[in-house]
Amino acid sequence: MRVDIERLRGWVGREERSVDLIDFKTLSHIRAFFGLDPQMSEGDPLPELWHWFFFHPLVARNGFGVDGHPKVGDFLPAFDLPRRMWGGSKLMFLQPLHIGAKVEKLSKIISVDLKQGKSGQLGLVRVQHSITQSGRHCVTEFQDIVYREAANGPQGIASALDCPEGAVESRVILPDTVTLFRYSALTRNAHRIHYDREYARAVEGYPGLVVHGPFTAMQLALFANNIRGGAPMKAFSFRGTSPLFDEQPFQIHAKPDRNSEVLWAERPSGGMAMTALAEY
Repeated sequence: MRVDIERLRGWVGREERSVDLIDFKTLSHIRAFFGLDPQMSEGDPLPELWHWFFFHPLVARNGFGVDGHPKVGDFLPAFDLPRRMWGGSKLMFLQPLHIGAKVEKLSKIISVDLKQGKSGQLGLVRVQHSITQSGRHCVTEFQDIVYREAANGPQGIASALDCPEGAVESRVILPDTVTLFRYSALTRNAHRIHYDREYARAVEGYPGLVVHGPFTAMQLALFANNIRGGAPMKAFSFRGTSPLFDEQPFQIHAKPDRNSEVLWAERPSGGMAMTALAEY
């Protein structure tokens, strides 16, 4: 497959703006999902990463691809590589976002690249998101999006990087089917690998439903915040290294390192699924 990377680099510099309201109804559903106290007040700070539950694009039915993702070619570059996923992010929390007020997000394509991976060509897109509220710059996020070639039959369980040693805190997460569906609904994510088992197996070659990368990242961030007693987070970064699947319990781990928590998610069979760092 030939990918015209020079044409696709013409997307660098494209921008997209969106506005949303951090409203109580949405937050009540999110807090119920995480099993948190529903009590909140206007002006309370929004937990880190929770802006991912907002800024959902309005897409008509004919605006979706067969995989359930919104079609590319407008804001995101139109790679001729059909599988698309969120590979990781680095976030800086400059000032807290507050409940009950409007927020604005400016997204900009800052790089487009093509690499050769073990499973074929990889399209790599980095997007910078700048989030403001009441004239204050609150969050900067660098998001890495990965495009991959179509699956060629069932995808075997690949080997994974070894996990770090010396975990101080650990927790088991069960990503059952209902949990994955609810998370898809809360994030307005129609990607079929997270809820359509037949599609995930027959088309994308996975052994089951795929756990959302942001779901795992949020579990790691909440875990770190609980360990740190709710202290405000200064920065958070994560990178997915191996997929996780539904109905298979996995573990998340943490160990302190000065003013940060080193975090990782471990596959049920062992090996790294995600690595992350929370800085305080």
